[in-house]
Amino acid sequence: MISQRRISLILISLGVLLVISVIFATGIGGSAVVRPGDVPRVIWHHLGGPMSTSDMLDMIVWQIRLPRIALALLVGASLAVAGALMQSLFHNPMADPYIVGVSSGAALGAVLAVTLGLQFAFAGFVTRSLFAFIGAVAVTGLVYFLSRRGGRVPIGTLLLTGIAIGGLMSAITSLLLMQWRPDDMRMVIMWLMGSLAGRDWAAVFSLLPYTFIGVTIAVLWRRELNIMALGDETAHHLGVNLERTRMLILVVASMLAAAAVAVSGVIAFIGLIVPHLMRLLVGPNHRQLIPACIIGGGLLLIWADVLAQVIIPGAEIPIGIVTSALGCPFFLYLLQRQRV
Repeated sequence: MISQRRISLILISLGVLLVISVIFATGIGGSAVVRPGDVPRVIWHHLGGPMSTSDMLDMIVWQIRLPRIALALLVGASLAVAGALMQSLFHNPMADPYIVGVSSGAALGAVLAVTLGLQFAFAGFVTRSLFAFIGAVAVTGLVYFLSRRGGRVPIGTLLLTGIAIGGLMSAITSLLLMQWRPDDMRMVIMWLMGSLAGRDWAAVFSLLPYTFIGVTIAVLWRRELNIMALGDETAHHLGVNLERTRMLILVVASMLAAAAVAVSGVIAFIGLIVPHLMRLLVGPNHRQLIPACIIGGGLLLIWADVLAQVIIPGAEIPIGIVTSALGCPFFLYLLQRQRV
């Protein structure tokens, strides 16, 4: 049993580490060198303080690097919280938006919106995210329905169903992409493999409402999430409306994953790695687990994005490759522990 004092200390330490990571990651990304001390000065200037840096430095930090860092924080938090909610929904420690096919469904929805030319309102993000949300909810519901056995969702059945449905969604997505112009293919491939390159503050503010709403609901329903972990019968006796709560969790987790996919592409394994690591640090209580996942997801994706920019000098690889390289061994380790 982890003491409340230790949990509070861990959460504060994670928050401090996140602030430090934002400052140093902003200085590392890209070819231009930015000293860590310059980042707070630029931020202070845009919060109303006096100008104490050059216009060039201000442009590099505020217009290019900080939006990317902020987006990594929001995407990482969204995927990590979505993973924690799905693991609670399925009573399954290996459920995550990527593995159970939700990310593939969201990607199909987003690509379908672009293919049909349905891009309007806020640079096309609203329409794309709506289709991504529909795809994510549909795939989650389908996987849940096909995996259910006698009121439970066995791990092996969930994984195999998610892989099968996710593969089908990816195949349909590839078929749609064959109709795109060759000039657009490189951009689309980078997006499907996950990328934060070229994103600006508009992308950050378009994702922010989805993340805020999803995280807020997850925090408000933390009691129900904790009770559901005790089993369906116990939750029912304690007054939890299981069907309503499950539907809410399904919709919120799908919304978080779909919004993240719509703005950043498919980024794998964040929703699997972060909840497990945070449970080891703060325990299974969702009162502490949800805030820890928010910070942990942001931390992991910020540094994964830094690796994506610097691992090959002079080039940038999709961030999904980095998270997959980290997540695959972790997934295999969990698979061995579960003995599916």
